[in-house]
Amino acid sequence: MLLSILAAEEEAGGIAALGFDLPSLIVYLVNFTILLVVLYLFAYKPVLRIMDQRSDRIREGLETAERVRQEAAVQQVEMEKRFEEGRQEGQALLAQAREMADRYREEERGKARQEAEAFVARARDDIQRERDEAIDQVRRHFAELAILAAERVIERSLDESAHRDIIEKVLEESPSINGN
Repeated sequence: MLLSILAAEEEAGGIAALGFDLPSLIVYLVNFTILLVVLYLFAYKPVLRIMDQRSDRIREGLETAERVRQEAAVQQVEMEKRFEEGRQEGQALLAQAREMADRYREEERGKARQEAEAFVARARDDIQRERDEAIDQVRRHFAELAILAAERVIERSLDESAHRDIIEKVLEESPSINGN
């Protein structure tokens, strides 16, 4: 068959005139076809398979990235919600602390007021007691003076108990001395 092709070529004479040798051209075409089949089977399919695998990995990576982005957005919203809850709880605790401080302050004011009133009452009692003691002392001095005066006037000495009885009687009968 090859010979028939060669004979036909010589008759044509046109391809040889262009500088192509038909048997070499046929050998080149057969070699190229064999090389193409071998490359298709051993290189092109594995390369396509590797590219498909890479494309799948990229797609999975993109899907994972999108899922992670969505999860991050959800977590961001949840964190903001928790932050807001924490802020509100902190505000509530501050309000509660202020309220407790106000209550404590009012209690302390009440205690201080009661202590001051008790102090004033004790002071009044002390003043009244000292006043009563001063009045008693003045009465005693007055009685002694009156006894001395009466002794000098009478020029006789009465016993002290009789004098005191007389003075007490006089003091009880006298409203100006007894009242204040």
